[in-house]
Amino acid sequence: MPHHSIFRRASIGLVLAIFVLATAARAHAGALRAAAVKVDITPADPSQLTNQWGVPFAGIHDRTYARVLVVNDGTSTAAIISIDTVEVADTTEFAARLSKETGIPTSNIAITATHDHNAPIAGMTDASEMHPAGPGGKAFLTKLYDDLIKAVKQAQASLQPARMGVNTGVSYININRDEPIPGGGYRMGADPYGPSDKAVWVLRFDSLSGGPIALLINYAVHSTIIGMKNNLLTGELAGATERFVEQSYNNKVVALWTLGAAGDQAPIVSNPENDPSNFEPVNVLGRILGEEVVRVSNGMNSKAMISQARIWGAEQYVSCPGQRDDGGRPAPAGTVITDPGPTTFRLGVIMLDKIALTEVSGEVVTSIYQKLRKQSPYSNTLMLTLANGRIGYIPDDAAYDLGKPEAKGMAALKKGCGESTIVNGLLDLLSQY
Repeated sequence: MPHHSIFRRASIGLVLAIFVLATAARAHAGALRAAAVKVDITPADPSQLTNQWGVPFAGIHDRTYARVLVVNDGTSTAAIISIDTVEVADTTEFAARLSKETGIPTSNIAITATHDHNAPIAGMTDASEMHPAGPGGKAFLTKLYDDLIKAVKQAQASLQPARMGVNTGVSYININRDEPIPGGGYRMGADPYGPSDKAVWVLRFDSLSGGPIALLINYAVHSTIIGMKNNLLTGELAGATERFVEQSYNNKVVALWTLGAAGDQAPIVSNPENDPSNFEPVNVLGRILGEEVVRVSNGMNSKAMISQARIWGAEQYVSCPGQRDDGGRPAPAGTVITDPGPTTFRLGVIMLDKIALTEVSGEVVTSIYQKLRKQSPYSNTLMLTLANGRIGYIPDDAAYDLGKPEAKGMAALKKGCGESTIVNGLLDLLSQY
């Protein structure tokens, strides 16, 4: 048989194989359904809880919430949970319970914290031992988890035909906080020339009748405007943004804040040492960011939004050589760093058709996300940090040699592993879709 005939047959076979694979991928897509639920998690007695810095709450400035988004394609379901809290503990056990009670696989569950430093901590991990939750921490966490399960079940029962879209805007309310010191080195401060991602991601979910169901917001900034002397419980910057967006839609939409790669990103205004009762900057920055979210949302072309989608998730646990101070916590600057052995953390991906929500259970710096996004096969690739746990800060490799604060004393991992493990691990998960 002539070689060209063999080649022609092989080529036809390859084309057919590609067509079959593509058809199979499309076959997984189904009619999109979505629902969102907002739950008030403000503690009845905040005095038994503390903020990030261990300051007991003397009262409540504004209420805090957990927000749940559930999406389904007729076959697969995913749940994205956003909690107005400093951080969430390792959620492996809770995610397994949530999966058992709802039928949603753990790979399709993302539990995120807004990283609000003036709200209670949702659980205790090695990292959060420096952030005591207070004597009421355990009871708060128990009730929170029960409320989350009820909320997810409520959302599942409320699923309705939907369409979704994604777009980005720009906001300049964040700034790189690794400030160069004259003569060499870095300190915590502000560097307007340092890496800083200004993108505001907005995922919009509408009912087929056109009414909004939920907006998922993703932005990289710490909610640290008020600072450590405040003793009033608040949703801070993230909460103010969520509140503004929801009020802009007459509270008929649920706005979920998810934290981007904010490990080295501070708000452009902070008030850590002066008047802790001045909440004006919180409301101003929350409105600035919220208005951009609303602008991006309202600018989406409904005809470009899709009502057929494939929902898919994957997760893996990875390890890197860890580092801690002699108290067993991520080492603050100036302490003796010890070797506790490997530190394990979670990577995850939830695909909403061609929108990639990548997840890392740590505080990732901006440059790692930028490297991932550049290599990702999906143009709409977001990073959700503090997702399903928090091991501490994860700097890029260069930060260790430069002596940046996230690497000098606060990094949970030793140099040479975190950056490559996150980027390559997430790319590997994305390749499985």
